[in-house]
Amino acid sequence: MAMRKGLTSKASNKLVITSAAFQDHITHGLLHPHVSLSDPLLRRKPPRNPAARGRVEKRGPRRRDRQEEGEYVLDSSPPPLTLAQKLGLVASPAGKLTEDEWTRVKARSVQQGESAQPCAICREEFLLQPQVLLSCSHVFHRACLQAFERFSGRKCCPMCRKQQYETRVIHDAAQLFRHQCATRIQACWRGYAARKRYRTLRKSICPKDKRLRRKFFEAKLQELNDSFVRYCHTDTEAFLSDINRSLSSSRRVFQQLERKHISEPQENDWDRIESQVIQRGVWDCAICLTALCFPSLPTEAGTSSLRQYRRTVLLSCSHLFHQLCLEAFEAFTVESRPSCPLCRSAYHKKLI
Repeated sequence: MAMRKGLTSKASNKLVITSAAFQDHITHGLLHPHVSLSDPLLRRKPPRNPAARGRVEKRGPRRRDRQEEGEYVLDSSPPPLTLAQKLGLVASPAGKLTEDEWTRVKARSVQQGESAQPCAICREEFLLQPQVLLSCSHVFHRACLQAFERFSGRKCCPMCRKQQYETRVIHDAAQLFRHQCATRIQACWRGYAARKRYRTLRKSICPKDKRLRRKFFEAKLQELNDSFVRYCHTDTEAFLSDINRSLSSSRRVFQQLERKHISEPQENDWDRIESQVIQRGVWDCAICLTALCFPSLPTEAGTSSLRQYRRTVLLSCSHLFHQLCLEAFEAFTVESRPSCPLCRSAYHKKLI
């Protein structure tokens, strides 16, 4: 009877110890380290020691400096073993990840594109905000993960529900965002340079399209007109007199060229021209349409008295006219050097 009571008391003691060990494990392992079971809202308890609060506040800038320097692990020391883990009732947590293991975790995260996607908690882009990489290769905002752990009351990955993970601060999303910003800046600059070069080419090269070519030449003509008006002398009378002088000089030059081009016929040339007139056999003036007076022509009765008062002019182009008719034609001609009424060529004349 006594032995049976002793065995019963030992079994009950072992059961009590096992229950206490499991309760301690649930309290310290599954729940957040700053969560109390007596608090119904599972709120995080602030540190009671003011000195510890000051130490926490002082660590902030140093952590920020370390974050700007490079990657580092946030879980500096592993949590202490619970009573259940010491008794062997629950498996002990795995050791800390080495650098090689972190490298493989990060490679798996890069392959999955975790940093290129929005944060799974707040569904916003990472941009330049601090981000953390979990040992399960998932990436979140650091503030989002801390808020999730605080309000869920347990340390569990929001994606794969893995417990007792390690966190590491990384800067992959910030590097991607800087690369995207640099790419956009370069694209904007290339676009600006291309547009500037295109505008320069449009000003110097004539387009092939008919409508654009017309606009191109209209713009060029407008530029020339504007520059001409801008640099023109303000005295209009002097400007017009200069134009008249230039026109008169041009006329004189053209007249000299015409005189040089047509030389005056010699005596033999006039004989040849007269023979051409006789061969043609036309004895009427082309201006007044009446008969001409020519020495070799036979005189008719009643017409000799009329012909002696109207002399005939022979032109170098072998055409015959009355002298008075030709002088009247030259008087009414606008050109400085009149041309032949029939063939419109410059001429020299001779009375016959």
